[in-house]
Amino acid sequence: MNALLRIAFVTTLTCLAPLTVVAQTPCGGSFNAFIADLKTEARAKGHSRRTINTFFDGTQQSASVLKADRSQGVFQKPFIDFSRALISSNRINAGAANAKKWASTFDRAERQFGVPPGILLAFWAFETDFGAFQGNYNTRDALVTLAHDCRRPDLFRPQVLAAIELYEQGGMDPSTTTGAWAGEIGMVQMLPEDILRNGVDADGDGRVSLKTSAPDALMSGAKLLADLGWKANQPWLHEVSAPAGFDWSLSGTDKELTVADWQKRGITARSGSLGNSRLKASMIAPQGRNGPVFLAYPNFKVLFEWNQSFVYVTTAAYFATRLSGAPVYDAGNPDAGLDGDRMKALQSKLAARGYDVGKIDGILGAGTRAAVQDVQQKLGMPADAWPTPELLDRL
Repeated sequence: MNALLRIAFVTTLTCLAPLTVVAQTPCGGSFNAFIADLKTEARAKGHSRRTINTFFDGTQQSASVLKADRSQGVFQKPFIDFSRALISSNRINAGAANAKKWASTFDRAERQFGVPPGILLAFWAFETDFGAFQGNYNTRDALVTLAHDCRRPDLFRPQVLAAIELYEQGGMDPSTTTGAWAGEIGMVQMLPEDILRNGVDADGDGRVSLKTSAPDALMSGAKLLADLGWKANQPWLHEVSAPAGFDWSLSGTDKELTVADWQKRGITARSGSLGNSRLKASMIAPQGRNGPVFLAYPNFKVLFEWNQSFVYVTTAAYFATRLSGAPVYDAGNPDAGLDGDRMKALQSKLAARGYDVGKIDGILGAGTRAAVQDVQQKLGMPADAWPTPELLDRL
């Protein structure tokens, strides 16, 4: 599965009294004119005409990339279904085998960047099945297509310019380099800007080869996470149990208490120890109070810089704990959820009441969860942010 890697809208505001002007990133229109504009910007950044012309020679707009960009239905699955689909016995066994095979690289990554093996193994598994499936989309065409598309030009236009620099350094071939539909390259799927900033030549061959060198890919992924704020020797996720009568309005990634405060409220670890009592954490219940429950630490939130999907990040973080020795989570008996169409209906009702749920897409994202939790509180329901048919009916 390919990452969405920080796919989000980024709006630059330039404030000029008395009006506020929104700076627009160029996008859309004639594809050829758009490429000509990219060439002009690349030239202004100091790239030679020969480099630029060679890089863009043969560039095509990719309909398959646009189709993939608009087909994210897998993220509508609830956590238990999603995690069971991604975490197979084969992946667990392959994770153990790769942990042993590349032990020296994982040791080096943890020493140098503070990122433990479980995290790197989880993303390596989910992104490319340990390098086996890295994507067959032409990277240059994918990036140019998404930069031209007006959904997220602020993310992808800089990636095109970074890809030119990467090509200039010998890190990619615009005609032959392939990867994910969103332009990520290699075993752990990194965008050109991230490769330029965090690429590591771990095998000492004089180049960063994320497609063919596991040491390069793993060390680069670790450096990326450290660059994004990963803290060494700190946990990321721990399964917990909550007492009867717990105040579920305290749950959610937007709220934090110290471990000591959670323990005072009756939160206990299902296995092992919750660790440093002064460390802050959020409680998350991906399928509500009757399903699995976790404490999510600051390192958990760093993972959203790798992928914006809550269910994906939670599954990856949980898989990393499994690869690090944690037991299978207690699935419990969650209340029935909503399918895609009914989730869209709920989102529409919430939006009509003034809540910002983002796009009406049937995906239970952060905005929808926050709105659900607020409505649950107002209706006197357990505020665990899990939308149910009962909630939809009451709205």
